Amino acid sequence: MAKVTYDFKGQVALVTGAASGLGLATAKAFATSGAKVALSDVDEAALRSAVDALRAQGHEVIGKVCDVQSDAEVKAFVEATVGSFGRLDAAFNNAGIVTHAVNLEEMSEAEYDRVLAINLKGVWSAMRYELQQMRRQGSGAIVNCSSLAGLVGGAGRSQYHAAKHGIVGMTKSAAMEVASLGIRINAICPGTIHTPLVERMAAEKDLDIAVVESSVPIKRMGRPEEIADAVLWLCSSGSTYVIGQPIAVDGGFTIQ
Repeated sequence: MAKVTYDFKGQVALVTGAASGLGLATAKAFATSGAKVALSDVDEAALRSAVDALRAQGHEVIGKVCDVQSDAEVKAFVEATVGSFGRLDAAFNNAGIVTHAVNLEEMSEAEYDRVLAINLKGVWSAMRYELQQMRRQGSGAIVNCSSLAGLVGGAGRSQYHAAKHGIVGMTKSAAMEVASLGIRINAICPGTIHTPLVERMAAEKDLDIAVVESSVPIKRMGRPEEIADAVLWLCSSGSTYVIGQPIAVDGGFTIQ
């Protein structure tokens, strides 16, 4: 099957959680498609490695350490992106965490607050500053990373599912605010994707890969590049009438 390609020459893309997994695959896809790309992550060493690799391939990229729990750090990252490249055309708000499964009544307040701060407030902060720039331009596309956990429930991960459902609701509401201004906001809801995070969860017995694969109609996990393809489509001229949608990219899990 031929690889789908996009042309983002002359455009600027921003990706949070970009040092590995879905974020790195998407940053690479934007860069390969001609965009100038700003990457952020909390892992400074991994971020530096990702930026160096992309620059070695001739891509124009910057990297900035950013903890999305901090509104000030998110603001600084968006400002650095616009300061370096002059505009912002596409954003993938991807940074997030998954914690060990625990029943709701056994969950600590600190854990609940941390998951919501990163997975939900972090997306709010990112959109807050991205939209300020996009409103000035009168154009732009944002994709927020929810999850199949934003569409269904899941025992042991109520705080995670709450955050991911929240992303879907926030995406729909924000999309209504800016659709008439030439700005589009959508969300993707990935299923289980073969990333370093999933490998760690499997190693820690928080996830059984064989069970996951048997539960999906396509009978395999997704690839990070398949999520990147969905993000680029949602930021491209091929999806200009797609507004406020939570797009499941999950191998058919949620249609069962």
